[in-house]
Amino acid sequence: MNDFDKAGVLPHAKALHEMGLTILATRGTAEYLNAHGVPTEMVYKVLEGRPNVVDHIKDGRIRIVFNTPLGGESFYDDGAIRKSAVLHNVLVVTTLTATAATVQAIRALRERATDILSLQEIHAGGA
Repeated sequence: MNDFDKAGVLPHAKALHEMGLTILATRGTAEYLNAHGVPTEMVYKVLEGRPNVVDHIKDGRIRIVFNTPLGGESFYDDGAIRKSAVLHNVLVVTTLTATAATVQAIRALRERATDILSLQEIHAGGA
């Protein structure tokens, strides 16, 4: 998360933690979340060392990436993260609005079973 989005992501990180998910974050975000009561494991940025965020994506330890890059400093990591995520079928969420929707969807899926209907069934009144 860029510095401007850390406060905005806090309630969503809390919700994910309350649902039993493990939160991994790079140093600044991990320090922020930990300081605000969300247990968070620190992972390295790509150029900081190993194992880094891309290694964790490749290992299957990361299933969703919440990343709001801002400015030139984040350019290298953002590209490496997105490339690795695409190659390993990991969802990448890049805005706070999409973060809120994703967390809400995860909560909804955990609270109730979903029925899958085709568009034809919905159109025919099967919903």
